[in-house]
Amino acid sequence: MRIVIVANAPVIPDRRLVGCIDDADYLIAADGGGLVLTAIGRAPQLLIGDLDSIDDASLSFFTASKTDIRRFPREKDETDLELALQAAVSLGAHAIDLFCVLGGRWDHTLATIAMLSMPMLAHLRVRIYAEHQRIELIRTAAVIQGTVGDVVSLLPLTQTVNGITTIGLEYPLTDATLYMEQSRGVSNVLTEPEARVTIADGLLLVIHTESS
Repeated sequence: MRIVIVANAPVIPDRRLVGCIDDADYLIAADGGGLVLTAIGRAPQLLIGDLDSIDDASLSFFTASKTDIRRFPREKDETDLELALQAAVSLGAHAIDLFCVLGGRWDHTLATIAMLSMPMLAHLRVRIYAEHQRIELIRTAAVIQGTVGDVVSLLPLTQTVNGITTIGLEYPLTDATLYMEQSRGVSNVLTEPEARVTIADGLLLVIHTESS
């Protein structure tokens, strides 16, 4: 099951991203993400969080649409997005796509990137979508599909990532090591419509930026 989670970063999805949202098997709004969905006329199956960012009009719309609304205390250990991720895992997701989670507050943005490394997500395909960009965490291997000329950056989320081998990128790596504090992996380029990245150990972020 492919689950889409929409959060409350200050951006309204463009038409293409709305199509990705509409293709979801199950749709979750993380608190203020409900405002994003209301703006595009969509109701989620689940609204979750402390609901301090949602408005009465959206709540009424969702109630009429029979949305499952789960309210948590404002004083809690998890962000609303983490609660949404936990819910997606409990629902049996095999893939989770995140929308409207980048931008706005940097603390939330950095925490969101870090959450990709959560152990409960280890066997799932989890991607962050933004306009013209996708972010994915590699634990073993990934296939990157795009257009020749797209920019692909490989950024370690652990201190080192070892045994990196790439196929289909302009600057190839073979059993290489990238370091968190160095920028060597920034701005590689797709030379084929499909590239492959494998790693031996560590956690590697892949940031794919479309060229057009």
